[in-house]
Amino acid sequence: MSIVRRIGWTSSLLLMLLFVPEARAGGLMCAYPELAHAADDAVGSGSRARTAIATLRARGPLGLEVFVQRYGDVLARGPSHPRWREVTAAMDQVAAQRAAWSSRLFWYTDLAAAQAAARRLDRPILSLRLLGRLDQDLSCANSRYFRTALYANRELSALLRDRFVLHWASERPAPRITIDYGDGRRVERTITGNSIHYVLDAAGRVIDALPGLYGPQAFRRAIDEALVAAQSAAALPPAERAGFLRDYHARAAAAWPEPAVEPAVSSGAPDAVAAGRLAMTKAMPERPMLNAVLAREATAQAAVDPGVLALAAANGFTARLDAGSLALMRHQLAGTAAGRDPAAFVRMVEGFERTMTLDGFRNESTLRRTIHAWLAAGPLDLERLNARVYAELFLTPRADPWLGLVPADAYAALEGEGLR
Repeated sequence: MSIVRRIGWTSSLLLMLLFVPEARAGGLMCAYPELAHAADDAVGSGSRARTAIATLRARGPLGLEVFVQRYGDVLARGPSHPRWREVTAAMDQVAAQRAAWSSRLFWYTDLAAAQAAARRLDRPILSLRLLGRLDQDLSCANSRYFRTALYANRELSALLRDRFVLHWASERPAPRITIDYGDGRRVERTITGNSIHYVLDAAGRVIDALPGLYGPQAFRRAIDEALVAAQSAAALPPAERAGFLRDYHARAAAAWPEPAVEPAVSSGAPDAVAAGRLAMTKAMPERPMLNAVLAREATAQAAVDPGVLALAAANGFTARLDAGSLALMRHQLAGTAAGRDPAAFVRMVEGFERTMTLDGFRNESTLRRTIHAWLAAGPLDLERLNARVYAELFLTPRADPWLGLVPADAYAALEGEGLR
């Protein structure tokens, strides 16, 4: 389906499709009157609203469902409704996710509570580790892209809502950069950082991990594989579980050739060379801002190497946004040049899809392959694995307060290197 056709849906129609109240006997509002009253009080300010939001969150996804049913008319009508802003702001707090209207996903922020829910529902946990907070606008770039490309995707959001317990935790605050033009105009963005999805069992043990940004199709494929592994491991006696997971990760690591992981060693074959060039580039999401701020690097062209794009496509990593994701993009871009110009919007969509294609392929063939190799050697608990991922793969170890943005051998000609 062409991009023009895919973005032709109106936002109001999409919202109607997403937020028709659930047809249950008597409705959730009648079945849970205490939650209905909390939903009434949640849209507001002060201690009463905070207490109501805490009440809804304490009931997990059910609290969010009651909220959605209570304000179905507002969510269906969209931004033209006079209460849209206050309702969606409260919904973000209930769900613990920014732009929760686009995903209807409930996120635990306490791992013990997520584990209790996973045991009760007999489901694995999808645990996101990110820089910043998922319920704030300026979390790291990858987590923002997850909200658009993955969580707003209608098939993926349904899968995550029905098959997983969702949890997120902040690794550290996301570093921001502000450019002040001196006339009242400012650009504020994040400048670096990365995120990773872990698949855990109900006891919090690592089953699998998906580092960085994937397009929705590649993410669905990877998450389906991890879900099957989680279910298969759960069905085994404890004595056999560790061996099963070691074999699972060994097979996954062996699926990618060595040149895709070690770019310095190349057989000279076109595919190996292209994979090596891709592995040496930075992660894609922060590249545009880094390029603009850090002297517009000449190496940026490597990020759009057509040979790498072809290799990524040949391996099934071509990314395509669905109507739900496009509706969220349109909402975010309302009033901007890209939001007003259909051709500019199409170019932005195409660029974002290309970024996900490249980054998803890189992440799968290099970073995730490395994690598979680590886990094939034996289990790692979540915190040890996460520390290793951020230190060795994302190159932003906890020991470095500057996240790699202050090279030790670079002279800045500033007192105290300009650090505050």
